[in-house]
Amino acid sequence: MKKRVVAVFMAAVMVLGLASCGSSEAKKTDGKDKKASEESKKDDADETEVQVFIAASLNTVMTEIAEKYNKDNPDVKITFNADSSGTLLTQIEEGYECDIFFSAAQKQMDQLEQDGLVREGTRANVVNNQVVLVTRKDSGTKASGLEDLKDAQSIALAGGSVPVGKYTRQALVNLGILEKTDEPDAVTTEQVSEALGGVEISEQDNVSKVLAAVVEGSCEVGTTYYSDTYGYEDDLDILETVGYDLTGNVIYPICLVDNQEADDAQSRAAKDFYDYVLSEDASEIFYNYYFDTNVQR
Repeated sequence: MKKRVVAVFMAAVMVLGLASCGSSEAKKTDGKDKKASEESKKDDADETEVQVFIAASLNTVMTEIAEKYNKDNPDVKITFNADSSGTLLTQIEEGYECDIFFSAAQKQMDQLEQDGLVREGTRANVVNNQVVLVTRKDSGTKASGLEDLKDAQSIALAGGSVPVGKYTRQALVNLGILEKTDEPDAVTTEQVSEALGGVEISEQDNVSKVLAAVVEGSCEVGTTYYSDTYGYEDDLDILETVGYDLTGNVIYPICLVDNQEADDAQSRAAKDFYDYVLSEDASEIFYNYYFDTNVQR
């Protein structure tokens, strides 16, 4: 009987000991989790976010440029807002927080400068591009270029407020297909369709949507930028590379925006990334994505 009592007592001591060990281990684990959480919060607090508004046609190349930049600047988070330059301009004017504006045309940059939102001395030309007429390789289109665009079954065309849409209209004006005007961006899609004999035109909000409409086959042809054909070489045929004599230069300007909400760290980070976009390293990346980097800044 005495041995049985001792055995029960010893078992109870062991259970209490194990419980104590478990409690101690839990405290250690909780301590580690708390420390990791605090370190994570500290990392987030040290991270600086830069808001970069870019023309839709820059999305792919700028993603790679940001990745290269972050290798040496891991504490800077580059957040892109990619859309048509006209839409981005409107958003900035309406008060959207923006540190850098990278447009696909001078008109939107001119307006931002008139608004007094461009940081003095930071406007610079970065790259040139070219408008191209594209189709799927299996489309069988009868159109071979802008001059016989009316022979296409359907066309994807950006609106006049979108730079590629304006450049396309300007080319059609210079070819005599559209009536002469000093404001090609004001020519409606309906007017373009009428000038082309009533061909079906699907108006798109930005150049990326034009490209998607052609790649997916919902439209037979469309005008996009040469740089946008990068990665689609097996899917698309370029029917015509439109000359600068028809469109004018397709210059992409960049600037630092007067962002009143930015603190000193954010302003410094924005300037540093802006400088990187204008660097030789970035220029090589632009060139690899079919942009013309031989421009006067």
